[in-house]
Amino acid sequence: MNAPATTELPVVVIGAGPAGLAAASHLVDRGLTPLVLETGPLAAAAVREWAHVRLFSTWGEVTDPAAEKLLAPTGWVNPDAATYPSGGDWAEQYLQPLADVLGDQVRFGATVTGVSRAGRDRIVDADREAQPFVVHVAHADGREERLFARAVIDASGTWTTPGPAGASGLPALGEKTASDRITYRVPDLKDPAVRARYAGRHTAVIGSGASAFTALAYLADLATSDDGTGTKAVWILRRGISGSTFGGGTADQLPARGALGLAAKAAVDDGHADAVTGFRTDAIERDTDGRLVLVGEDGRRLDPVDEVIVLTGFRPDLSFLSEVRLGLDERLQAPTALAPLIDPNQHSCGTVYPHGVNELSHPEKDLYLVGMKSYGRAPTFLAMTGYEQVRSIAAALAGDQEAAERVELTLPDTGVCGGAGLFDAPEAAQDAEAGGCCAAPATLQIGIGVPANASGGC
Repeated sequence: MNAPATTELPVVVIGAGPAGLAAASHLVDRGLTPLVLETGPLAAAAVREWAHVRLFSTWGEVTDPAAEKLLAPTGWVNPDAATYPSGGDWAEQYLQPLADVLGDQVRFGATVTGVSRAGRDRIVDADREAQPFVVHVAHADGREERLFARAVIDASGTWTTPGPAGASGLPALGEKTASDRITYRVPDLKDPAVRARYAGRHTAVIGSGASAFTALAYLADLATSDDGTGTKAVWILRRGISGSTFGGGTADQLPARGALGLAAKAAVDDGHADAVTGFRTDAIERDTDGRLVLVGEDGRRLDPVDEVIVLTGFRPDLSFLSEVRLGLDERLQAPTALAPLIDPNQHSCGTVYPHGVNELSHPEKDLYLVGMKSYGRAPTFLAMTGYEQVRSIAAALAGDQEAAERVELTLPDTGVCGGAGLFDAPEAAQDAEAGGCCAAPATLQIGIGVPANASGGC
């Protein structure tokens, strides 16, 4: 294998989602050549899977300055910065046009199956950093390809690896065999086939963050519609209900995020959802009618439900990075220097500090995990955080260390309260530790936002 000189090679970016396309934009702005590899047939393939969900961030918070600079000569018009896009809006009005501008620097139907150093597996030290990266790619037509890169930016996200229903982090017993009645996504209840699946049915929603809030609000809206009589949700919480359970409300500097928690609270207060607290799912069984019975670790058996929506967060897929040297926190699977800044076991309130190349570096030089994937299992990611990450990394790859270490982002306050580490705490202790900030306690995944019909300026 004769690898070309490293300086002549592109920077391979894995994923044509928000962070990946922003990374490509910043690399172009710095005079570097990106090569974006996207599994899907279009840009933002994962975002398109939740096209029906509205973000809790405004347009002004989900477009990147370097990307806007690339788009400007095409006549692209920046959407109203104060309005809230849906996932579909984000993909069609911003991300796909950005991919189009990048042209041949984005390849679709290209799945990265492995990353290593040319001629060096993860064991070999000799002359390692002088070797280019080798990236194995499987194409949609079955063809395999080997590419070389001067650096690799993994922006592949976590969408394809949702967390299970089981409270131990493993699938609950019976969860896989019950997959015909379980979804791990917020359902699109505007789709007639999906709507028919939930209308008039009892549905368990497992999760305590923004995704769960969205699902509860959607189901409550269905319950009040002409075709939704009898629709009922059961909200499964691993801890008790406290002052921070429903998020930041009017105190949240992202108003739509606060409104989302209020919509979930209304679903409970209006009787469209019953909350079951302190319940950790151990098994999922079928009754004689084929309905699902959730069994808790304490032996509790809940009434049968027709459907289960599991919204317990996401986790990174590290399988194709097995031959490179990652420095990951043993709990969060986030870069070791970043993990203390985002650890939900420690951060019950406040913001996650903006961060860049120093916090995102690994033992493998010039390899970076960015965007949702950089947060591992931590649930507090925002799009603008990812844009700051890739700005810093592009500056570092271009040799501008001063710009790489400069912070160019201010994040909104609140919204990082009540992390997973508090789930065993008594309710009073949770309230005290939350410090009164009352922000969303669990999953704040980018794009899993406020329903279009909820309050809060959406």
